[in-house]
Amino acid sequence: MNRPFSNCLAALCLLSVACTSAPLTGRSQFLPFPASVENEIGANAWEEALLEADQEGVLVTSGPQAAEVRHVGRAIANAAKRHPETSQLTQGYDWEFVLIESDQVNAWALPGGRSAVYTGLLGVATDEDELAAVMGHEVAHALARHAGERMTQVLIVNAGLTAAMLLSEDMDPEDRELLLASLGLVSETGVLLPFSRTHESEADEIGLLLSADAGYDPRAAVRLWKKMAALSADRPPELLSTHPSETTRLADLAEIMPEAMQVWMRAKSEGR
Repeated sequence: MNRPFSNCLAALCLLSVACTSAPLTGRSQFLPFPASVENEIGANAWEEALLEADQEGVLVTSGPQAAEVRHVGRAIANAAKRHPETSQLTQGYDWEFVLIESDQVNAWALPGGRSAVYTGLLGVATDEDELAAVMGHEVAHALARHAGERMTQVLIVNAGLTAAMLLSEDMDPEDRELLLASLGLVSETGVLLPFSRTHESEADEIGLLLSADAGYDPRAAVRLWKKMAALSADRPPELLSTHPSETTRLADLAEIMPEAMQVWMRAKSEGR
């Protein structure tokens, strides 16, 4: 076999392996790195985050709030394990849910199923159904491998910008500076930010369905995101934001709500 043909065949094999679909939404994804690599990165970052929180004395390991976070998180993780589209994805995951003392109204997740909630969020998500809306959203980020996808996008964009820098070395310095600045802006507003908003909207959808299957009322998501939006009244326009606007988010939730309500009613009938 000649080298050009074999190289082409290898590239096609890589593309076929790297092209996959997000669970529940079916959105096409390009993920050249195996999930095991992402999960290892997530595990290392998790150890560092927990060590820092423990050293600062902000890791909450006991009490009703910490227990609530663990209970809700595990219920949603179990829903992911049950669902035919996500059960296989969870096999390499080490689910863990912790509470961290902080005024931040936020939560986050890492590849591999590890997630943290800040106590500030519990002042906004005032019941388990609302907390499940957030935690389902974070579990969805992990299941859909958004971190790996984001890593790939940044690498591709950086490679493109590096190539542009090399190819424009002979240009007039002012023109070159303007070109590179324009390419950087286009990359940010035309590639990275739209993908970030796509990830957030997708996490809303997947998270809503999983939390409903765990037995949590999906209508609480509407209450929760309205309250969250009220806390972010000064956020930038959607075009320049990493998150969809309140209008977009609520419209997307309304579209998926009938399906989520059916899932929730079935879960309730089965005792969840």
